[in-house]
Amino acid sequence: MRKFLVVLDDSRECLNAMRFAAMRAAGSGGGVEILSIIPPEEFNHWIGVGDIMREEARERIEVHFEVFAKWMRDKQGVDPELVIREGEPVTQILAQIADDPEIGVLVLGAGNDKKGPGPLVTQLSRSAGSLPVPITIVPGDLSKERLEAIT
Repeated sequence: MRKFLVVLDDSRECLNAMRFAAMRAAGSGGGVEILSIIPPEEFNHWIGVGDIMREEARERIEVHFEVFAKWMRDKQGVDPELVIREGEPVTQILAQIADDPEIGVLVLGAGNDKKGPGPLVTQLSRSAGSLPVPITIVPGDLSKERLEAIT
């Protein structure tokens, strides 16, 4: 089964990327894999404090994931998988793609403010020609209706 890999983070544009991935998966008989990355700088503390912070980060991610997963199951009939990795985001995205041969498309949400589309879109689009899967970049300000029409 082909899977759409989408990154779960705290950005506003993440919502449209999630919607797009779920709608495309539902329409094509594919799956959705949601990747959340805990950056390494969150744990540059004493070992005990770092372990507690890591566990709290995982709990936050799982709660956030469950909101999207419920919507995907109820509205799109798609049961997403959650993968949590630790490290630098771009490195971890590429590692996840390499580790899971069923991933067929990377879906990223693009910000629409003056700072640009966001760090992941910027960094990954520079090397898009050498990536092992295509990237779909979903504008963060697309309406639900427009997303439905596209997918």
